[in-house]
Amino acid sequence: MTGRRPPAWRVALSLFTAIPAGVDGELDDETAARSIMWLPWVGLLVGGIGACVLLGTGLGGESSAKRLLEAALAVAAIAAATGGLHLDGLADTADGLGSRRPAADALAIMRRSDIGPMGVAALVLTLLVQVTALAAVPRAPLAAAALVLAEVTGRVSVVAATSSPAARPGGFGALVAGRTTGADRAFTAGVLVVTVAAACVTAGGPALAARGLAATVAGLAAGRLLQRIAERRLGGMTGDVFGAILQVSATTVLVVAALAD
Repeated sequence: MTGRRPPAWRVALSLFTAIPAGVDGELDDETAARSIMWLPWVGLLVGGIGACVLLGTGLGGESSAKRLLEAALAVAAIAAATGGLHLDGLADTADGLGSRRPAADALAIMRRSDIGPMGVAALVLTLLVQVTALAAVPRAPLAAAALVLAEVTGRVSVVAATSSPAARPGGFGALVAGRTTGADRAFTAGVLVVTVAAACVTAGGPALAARGLAATVAGLAAGRLLQRIAERRLGGMTGDVFGAILQVSATTVLVVAALAD
């Protein structure tokens, strides 16, 4: 960027949501590295949007169809707030990894503008699981909290995945991959775990804390697993892979939250 750099939080809003943030110009390495550390806060924001939809529409009613509709509206609100950015990354990553081709060919597939059958399947199944898992959490406050936790954990998984190198030059992945420190990543994950434990103990005691921590750890582990697969198959991270890690991690949190109830 030329001239004075905008605040990192505004850059993060501009990059990772559809919310106007008044940021123009090219993104340099330093600005991108600073903005990635704001990702969990972006997750708190968009998760809060989804939670407001849940609470506003009254999740927890007796009708299963109504609960599914309310959950779908919340998931749709988050997709709208992020411009579908991470869902697109999920679809492209599924196409690339699902092709079972060498890294160069898989990366070329991921750069195409169209979505193949693996990408469509990944999108449909992921959204289906997210909606049904969210609807399966019976109490509205817990469902709202699970959604916020899923969005934040997904983005902490992305911060953790910046430990990997970039799979190719150029693109957003090359700007942030390998550019955070181990201390930054450990601090981000540690704050998440401590915050979840404290909030759950305050709200519902040790039993709720155990459930919240189980969902958090499972989400981080799922993100780490996809990170390792991308390292082995593609040689590192791309912007699409970061989006896929976010979605896989967030979905895992919702599934564990639903099953643990």
